[in-house]
Amino acid sequence: MLQRIFRILSLVVGFAIGYQLVNTSFAAIAAFANVEATGSTSIGASVLGGTVFGLISYMITPWLIRLATVVNGWMESALKAIPTLDIAVSVIGLVLGLLIGALLSLALRHIPLFGTYLSMIVTLLAGYLGMSLMLSRKEEMTFLSGLFTRQIKAGERGNFRSAKILDTSVIIDGRIVDITATGFIEGVIVVPGFVLEELRHIADSSDALKRNRGRRGLDILNKMQKESNITIQVNEQDFEDIPEVDSKLVKLAKVMKGKIVTNDYNLNKVCELQGVPVLNINELANAVKPVVLPGEEMVAQIIKDGKEAGQGVAYLDDGTMIVVEGGRRFIGDTIEVIVTSVLQTAAGRMIFAKPKVIEKVSGMR
Repeated sequence: MLQRIFRILSLVVGFAIGYQLVNTSFAAIAAFANVEATGSTSIGASVLGGTVFGLISYMITPWLIRLATVVNGWMESALKAIPTLDIAVSVIGLVLGLLIGALLSLALRHIPLFGTYLSMIVTLLAGYLGMSLMLSRKEEMTFLSGLFTRQIKAGERGNFRSAKILDTSVIIDGRIVDITATGFIEGVIVVPGFVLEELRHIADSSDALKRNRGRRGLDILNKMQKESNITIQVNEQDFEDIPEVDSKLVKLAKVMKGKIVTNDYNLNKVCELQGVPVLNINELANAVKPVVLPGEEMVAQIIKDGKEAGQGVAYLDDGTMIVVEGGRRFIGDTIEVIVTSVLQTAAGRMIFAKPKVIEKVSGMR
């Protein structure tokens, strides 16, 4: 219904434009040829021109509507990545610059030949300079920052949440699905377009392992979109002057004032150096592992021998390694062990223990 109304309005506007254009052109041609045009001929030609223009406008209206929808979607996705404060500062700078340019153009307009063009150039340049200057000094505009801060505190922007930007490694890892399902991550989950493109390249790789990892990442995203209660957005903003995906992630996080979610150790360090907030899935996993103290008892299944003579190795459900002294002879068995010490390393946590049966024998002696 709305499209039909637009098409009718377009038909009327096209007819009016065509009628006026042909009528003006017909009069100009007649004046140039020193011929007096008859009224009926002029009206007939104008009506014909208006009809042609109206039909053309009527036919191309659906295409114009689709084009406007695409442009509107692109503008929305681009503006979402820009902080509200930056938009406000840019608009203020643009308006001030255009006002100054308009005042200057009043004097420049009287210059012969080039006055009109020079005034237009100066006005546009002044608007751009005003916007750039205001953006470069936005940190000094504490009154605007305070205004937005008060709005957030007052609840006027209660739906504002910090964006969580996913990198390739954390998508392929898959644990982000379970974390979002528990509700521990709030806000909007952002998947950059260049990360999606990297996943597609990995999924199309000739290497079977890489191909499976890429397809797993795409499956994880599809699952999150269907099952997660958190809003997931694809951000198409790209930084073509930056070749590396990790550097683009850092730049996007700075632009959006968001946090990067990753389990990449190197990206974690880069974010820390550049002051970008980062949520590391591996650090979260280590933080929520159950605390084990020396002297506690636990059940472990010895699955292989350790590096040292007589050692056996077992694993907890979360992947924590348990090194059991004298446990080699229990390989394949599930036994009770007593924790002797716990070692925390950069790679994770290791638990050292000894079989409880040996402890009992020692106590009897």
